[in-house]
Amino acid sequence: MSDDNQQPIIVKRVKKVVGGAHGGAWKIAYGDFVTAMMAFFLMMWLLGSTSQGDLQGISDYFQNPLKLTMEGGAGSGASSSIIQGGGEDLSRKVGQVRRGDTPSRSINVDAAYRRHRGEGADPDWAEQEKRREHARLIDLKGRIEALIEADAQLRMFKNQILIDIISEGLRIQIVDEQNRPMFNLSSAELRPYTRELLRAIGLALNGVDNRVSLSGHTDAAQYAGGDSGFSNWELSANRANAARRELISGGLAASKVVRVVGLADTIHLDQDDPFDPINRRISIIVLNKETEEAIRNEGTGRAEIPMQSIPEAMGAGRGGAADAAPAPNR
Repeated sequence: MSDDNQQPIIVKRVKKVVGGAHGGAWKIAYGDFVTAMMAFFLMMWLLGSTSQGDLQGISDYFQNPLKLTMEGGAGSGASSSIIQGGGEDLSRKVGQVRRGDTPSRSINVDAAYRRHRGEGADPDWAEQEKRREHARLIDLKGRIEALIEADAQLRMFKNQILIDIISEGLRIQIVDEQNRPMFNLSSAELRPYTRELLRAIGLALNGVDNRVSLSGHTDAAQYAGGDSGFSNWELSANRANAARRELISGGLAASKVVRVVGLADTIHLDQDDPFDPINRRISIIVLNKETEEAIRNEGTGRAEIPMQSIPEAMGAGRGGAADAAPAPNR
């Protein structure tokens, strides 16, 4: 055979690339990561937008789901509802009443409401609610202290602000110092720095649902005319009301104030020295629910204000009471 009829030899070379794009596996891993992050942020958003009571109900459900499903109650997602969850179909019961049928069980709406408010509820549930409220007041105390510490202007008055937890709730007392009074001499005119302090406190107090009570106090120094004319009673009441106006100017809702009183010089913070400037003060109490209800029902015969010694309630200091001596009022 001649060379002219011989077929040419074709050599094919395949170029192999090691690794390449790794087969696109990184895209799957990245997609899984993005999905996980989205689920995480969705969970955080749900936790942040759910009320404390609902979170407690969810927690109780997963701890004992069978019991809460059968019995219903505050732990089965009804913590923010007046009528507790679980139990019978209430819509079917309403239909029976409309048709004139006698339902097997009657709905006591008043009892359900009282249970929601903690009145006549299970003692353990009521005690848990008190502990949760106490924790919220402690948290508020820390926030106010942090607010004062973070502001250089307010930090100068740190020694004039006394914050503690008492049986009525969270008490905030703003007291006078010898060279730094809260008010002008013998008047209810607030000093500029006192206005700034009260407005900052008012904004912080608006972050909780609790109502507020205010009381004004003076030292034992008396007006020349005695109690028959303008006296420490009028002065302390005017100063408490002036503090109320500044709290509202700072952002506190007006509806949260349930009581403003003037107590004159009847309760001294320093019992050993009734003329001490520290006795001139404004007392702000963030009320717990029990005390708030007692104040609202005062005089109606439906509730009784928790009895305790006045010094414990309003902030008396050491020792016994001292007699007030006539002197020019400061």
